[in-house]
Amino acid sequence: MTTIYLETPIKADIHKVFDLARDIDLHQKSTGKTNEKAIAGRTSGLIEENETVTWRARHLGVYQTLTTKIISMEKAVQFTDVMLKGAFKTMKHQHIFKERDGNTVMIDLFEFESPFGIIGTFFNHIFLKDYMRKFLIERNELIKKTAESVNNTQ
Repeated sequence: MTTIYLETPIKADIHKVFDLARDIDLHQKSTGKTNEKAIAGRTSGLIEENETVTWRARHLGVYQTLTTKIISMEKAVQFTDVMLKGAFKTMKHQHIFKERDGNTVMIDLFEFESPFGIIGTFFNHIFLKDYMRKFLIERNELIKKTAESVNNTQ
């Protein structure tokens, strides 16, 4: 299993950051490079516990679909999604939110495993882990920018 751990400090209220992190429309804006679109399940607005979303995106030159489900949610504290169908053998993404000095720390714990046994493991280590880390960082940068700009206008 490959794990990516990211912490993103954001100068904004934890409730705003939590809602932005589960906003389907904002997620689509953050993934312009892969042309990611929500095509089934929850396709816009704020995703909730027990809801699914199916994404279609171009990764590594190939269009792929990925269906995830929110399996747990404690508002403004955490939510977790897992892959139901897609290219990974397994995928779990925990989104954790902590308040620090009136600001928010958004934590991503992204765990995945590629299919194809040892070949998939090798591919994870030489390429896919960095690719997924950059993908998550770009998403987090838009959440941060949006949260901080909304925060500064109030």
